Amino acid sequence: MKFIDESKIEVIAGDGGNGAASFRREKYIEKGGPDGGDGGRGGSVIAIADRNINTLVDFRFARIHRAKNGERGGSADCYGKGADDVYLRMPVGTVITDINSGQIIADLTHEGEQVLLAKGGAGGLGNLHFKSSTNRTPRQCTPGEEGERRELQLELKVLADVGLLGMPNAGKSTFIRSVSAARPKVADYPFTTLHPNLGVVRVSHEKSFVIADIPGLIEGAAEGAGLGHQFLRHLARTRLLLHIVDIAPMHEGVDPVHEAHAILNELKKYDEELYNKPRWLILNKLDLLQDRDEKVAAFLKEFGSDTRHFTISAINGDGCKELTYAIMEHLQAVADAEQEAVTESAQETEIVIHDPLA
Repeated sequence: MKFIDESKIEVIAGDGGNGAASFRREKYIEKGGPDGGDGGRGGSVIAIADRNINTLVDFRFARIHRAKNGERGGSADCYGKGADDVYLRMPVGTVITDINSGQIIADLTHEGEQVLLAKGGAGGLGNLHFKSSTNRTPRQCTPGEEGERRELQLELKVLADVGLLGMPNAGKSTFIRSVSAARPKVADYPFTTLHPNLGVVRVSHEKSFVIADIPGLIEGAAEGAGLGHQFLRHLARTRLLLHIVDIAPMHEGVDPVHEAHAILNELKKYDEELYNKPRWLILNKLDLLQDRDEKVAAFLKEFGSDTRHFTISAINGDGCKELTYAIMEHLQAVADAEQEAVTESAQETEIVIHDPLA
């Protein structure tokens, strides 16, 4: 199935039902007074995060989502029935933006999270509400309110702890196959990966993390070359980036150092914040080298960065286990630091109320 990670939809909430203007009419009862009921409320449109949905494909073909109107009020103090709400199930990680205002309405990051997209109109008032000592026969009633209407942009950003960066054929898909149960397509030609893949890496029974593989980047991706940078949005939520470099390219004219710098340049052009995320250098395909130590040392010297680096061979798993342990340790340290920051913030904002009578 084609991976759909963005879509535009229109949501229309239901209008409220009109209030009724009627009077009680029964045998032997004169001047029974007003008994017009209120109209029912219109249905609202609500988004709900569902982890069982992986793409926005359902919204690619169903663009308009409309809730029903509320029923009109009736006589004999009968209120109109309110319309049912419409629930739109979306993948966890969906960002919902109002197209007209540019405002982000919601960022669905938790399973079961619900967000109101368009509120249904309130029902109108029947003439029952307008009676008074000076107005015994009110004939006025109010119409129901119109429901909200919005044009929305849906954008899916996958939730992963670790993201993979690299040129096409750098070995990203092979690496994710080696360390997780994910089985993305692997072949000896570029752009084998056409949509993001997620894999769960289980370090122990209690510890695991999610890793995301996106289609490879090439020089000029920020201007739309190759598959462009459209999938880089899926790395926005990650806590660590793994920059995988093919240190043993098939063609002699390919310079691994130049390709590594090209990836970083494209990343910086796309998003400065993403560029500044913690990033490790992963030198892959060591199994194809005879003089491994010399090649690695030469690459690091020419690359000229103090970025933490690892050497692996994803095809046979050499160095992958050590790398996953290091990733788990880093993620645990980040989580502990975030929890400590939250605790300190809560302590600073804690309000102590002193009882003067105590």
